[in-house]
Amino acid sequence: MDDLHEGGRGSSPAPLKTPQEWRGYLREYSELRVRTDNEPDRGGVTAEQGAAGWLGYEPATEQAVAAAEHRLAVRFPPSFRGFLLASDGWPGVGGWIEELYSCDRLAWFRDTDEGGTSIDVAEDFFGDWDSLPEDDSVRNPVTIFERSLLVAGGQDYWLLDPAEPGADGEWIAWRYEPSQGEVKRFANFAELFHFCRNEGNAVVTPSPTTDHIAAHSGELGSMAPALGSPLGRRIGSGDEAVPPDADAGKQQLTEDESAD
Repeated sequence: MDDLHEGGRGSSPAPLKTPQEWRGYLREYSELRVRTDNEPDRGGVTAEQGAAGWLGYEPATEQAVAAAEHRLAVRFPPSFRGFLLASDGWPGVGGWIEELYSCDRLAWFRDTDEGGTSIDVAEDFFGDWDSLPEDDSVRNPVTIFERSLLVAGGQDYWLLDPAEPGADGEWIAWRYEPSQGEVKRFANFAELFHFCRNEGNAVVTPSPTTDHIAAHSGELGSMAPALGSPLGRRIGSGDEAVPPDADAGKQQLTEDESAD
């Protein structure tokens, strides 16, 4: 059911963690989009964006990021935190993500209409997961959906999974493709962004042998029928949403606040 393989698209700079690293990377991406924005599937670049050479938004403030972390009871992983401090959201990446969300729109996937529908469909499709043969390489998509943070949406969804943070504080990232019924795994947010950026860029030729950021994707089978277009409502910025497995995130957030 799970076919783990290594792949990638293009090459990337050093690991993206700080706002400065993200700003340079996103500036280069913006300039590339401006130069090559002559295809209908690119969504269009406005005259203002072209003149500025920047497709993103103003950076999130530290206060805005901290408020989102407090509302969600977690400390964001470094690569995602650095991204927000470089641009509070993004208009879209590749052909299937229409928007990366700003701090006040981040939500646990299970607390959104999209997530609720995805969980229901996955539960109906897989039935009693615990009765299936044990296989450490296969993850339960229902569990992934219930505990992950929704950070981007469109025809696909990007999820950040806090269950098993790395020694560097990074979270596993997932790309959920409802039309294909697939959930693909990436080591962190930066890898997911980079892969999808170049997947949607005809100028960059995929080159698995030269990738600096290699995407390790695990396809969890044809797990569900297509869910159609995005379903709309997302949790409000004033709502409290705590994930089922938030204890580790709460402890980390408390330790970080104490250190400050």
